[in-house]
Amino acid sequence: MRVTNKPILLVEDDQVDVMRVTRALKGIHVTNQIVHFENGEDALNYLRDENSDKPCLILLDLNMPIMNGIEFLRAVKKDEKRRAIPVVVLTASDDQQDKLNSFNLGVAGYVVKPVDYRQLVEVMRSIDTYWTISAMP
Repeated sequence: MRVTNKPILLVEDDQVDVMRVTRALKGIHVTNQIVHFENGEDALNYLRDENSDKPCLILLDLNMPIMNGIEFLRAVKKDEKRRAIPVVVLTASDDQQDKLNSFNLGVAGYVVKPVDYRQLVEVMRSIDTYWTISAMP
């Protein structure tokens, strides 16, 4: 992810999870700015703002107030200018329907948030490694 120097958009309503993910990314030396919103509606407004830096990656929770992750995904994937931004669902939900809905809407990955912090660091390291070597549009 570092290669692009674009921000990472974190859409997550749980402040503890925001701190854990941010800390894990910093711990593995990801230097991209983390832009955070607590619901899909605010994140969508950010993406649609022509003055905002478009992210290189979106880390998306599913269970949020106002506009949940699936609703956010539907809106982003319908948008010509934003549909190519890779989205990795990072959620507590292990529900099969949530997985199906997410992949049907074109997510790049679906990760159930580990409770253990060290496991979370390894998940973030894997995501970082993959998106660092992946060719981005």
